[in-house]
Amino acid sequence: MTEVLVTGGLGFIGSHTVVSLAYAGFTPVILDNLSNSRISVLDGLEQLCGYRPVFYEGDVNNPEVYDRICAAHTIQAVIHFAAFKAVGESVEKPLAYYRNNVGGLISLLEGMQKSGISNLVFSSSCTVYGEPDHVPPDESAPVKPAMSPYGATKQMGEQILRDIPSIRTQCLRYFNPIGAHESAQIGELPLGVPNNLVPYLTQSVAGWRGPLTVHGNDYPTPDGSCIRDYIHVMDLAEAHVAALNRLLGGKSDSAFEVFNIGTGKGSSVLEVIQAFEEATGEKVPFTIGPRRPGDIVQVWADTQKVDNQLGWKARRDLHTMMKDAWRWQQQLTRPS
Repeated sequence: MTEVLVTGGLGFIGSHTVVSLAYAGFTPVILDNLSNSRISVLDGLEQLCGYRPVFYEGDVNNPEVYDRICAAHTIQAVIHFAAFKAVGESVEKPLAYYRNNVGGLISLLEGMQKSGISNLVFSSSCTVYGEPDHVPPDESAPVKPAMSPYGATKQMGEQILRDIPSIRTQCLRYFNPIGAHESAQIGELPLGVPNNLVPYLTQSVAGWRGPLTVHGNDYPTPDGSCIRDYIHVMDLAEAHVAALNRLLGGKSDSAFEVFNIGTGKGSSVLEVIQAFEEATGEKVPFTIGPRRPGDIVQVWADTQKVDNQLGWKARRDLHTMMKDAWRWQQQLTRPS
């Protein structure tokens, strides 16, 4: 069985990718420092995978953790999720984002080089496009000045990986993952107040939070709210498996390849609210607030390259994303 190290593997995207790896016949090895995840996620993974994945509690910035893992396992590839990810928070705490996201990647790469691991799937983001010149951007679109420190860390990460051709990288620029596993065994449950739209929305409907704030309704879009490409987290997880297969199968065209991972369709914040209400029959309490620093107006993915070269395509629609997110929320116990 091919062992794959998944950093941040108990987080939202990481945990769903662990499941997809197990379904595809890989053996995931999880590294997570539990800074924005819960150890209880392992219970859900055990139910879905049919076994309890190996888990190491540790920080990607600690070189010793890689020595421990590589001494116990034959790691063939790494999927790197361990990073802070909230645009608004990055504006408030830029140094924390640079230290963790950029410093953590450098520490990981040093550990990979020391252990002779040469295959990496890197979690990047559409934020590298900044405010794109045209929508949808394809992978050749210019990388514009970042709109937030978070976006800057992803740009820096990509440049670092370009400069190290000894590590073959599949760089996935994905858009806005939402939803949950259809079983409701795992889903998105950040510690504290959610920074992302859908978990705040579902918690608001469940009565855990006050009304959802729509950050701006005066953007130059059809309904005035920002537009994003929302993708089901399981579609995104399956894209990581496709990228890993491309790497390990020797099918990549170069040492550093980039793919947009999205649906190719944009939805506004107000359209997401409407889709949730249609899919679940629940009313979303919301208010209109000021624009949020770091937000771009609109972006969605050009998916021609990923469709043609990676052989992957998003299959789940927005209503399915909403149903799965709500099913996950309904079985949760409110944290004390």
